[in-house]
Amino acid sequence: MKMRIGGGRANACLFGGLSFCAGLVLAQSDGAFAHGAAPKKIEEKIEIAAKPDVVWGIIKDFAKISTWNPAVVSSVAASDPDQGQERILTLKSGGKITDAQTDYEAKTMTYSYRRVDDDVKVFPVSFYSATITVTPTATGSEVDWIGRFYRGDTSNEPPPGLDDPDAIKAMTDFFDTGLKNLKTLAEKK
Repeated sequence: MKMRIGGGRANACLFGGLSFCAGLVLAQSDGAFAHGAAPKKIEEKIEIAAKPDVVWGIIKDFAKISTWNPAVVSSVAASDPDQGQERILTLKSGGKITDAQTDYEAKTMTYSYRRVDDDVKVFPVSFYSATITVTPTATGSEVDWIGRFYRGDTSNEPPPGLDDPDAIKAMTDFFDTGLKNLKTLAEKK
């Protein structure tokens, strides 16, 4: 019986010993064996001419994002024994998303959350997590919103609408819409 093991490199690996084989694997780790989606990150910031406590007062209630982000028609507080504090968002574009809060620090004016559901038809992003933070500046406040996520379809060849550009656009638009309206609301107070 004749057995072929992927050509010269594999044969060299078999006969060159374990350390030689490990070197070949590392040499091939330039993406040749990679598949699926790579994680993405966006960071949106905005300067607001209002004191940090004013800005924080608007965003601090995790479940009330609909009061300051026009991309959200309604937001309802929920609780799950496994997930903890949640919010169920009804989006202006249609559909619902459920987020679970993962961290909350009133003293440093920051909280983090992650998506619990993954209905990519509603929002073309999967496995996202985000952190929003308010910090003081010389002229008021800065709000920093960071999101980490994968595209809606994490396979090698995602269909249009579920690819990296669509995921990045969806997250960026959601953050931008919220931050711009937050600025307007805070500067009126």
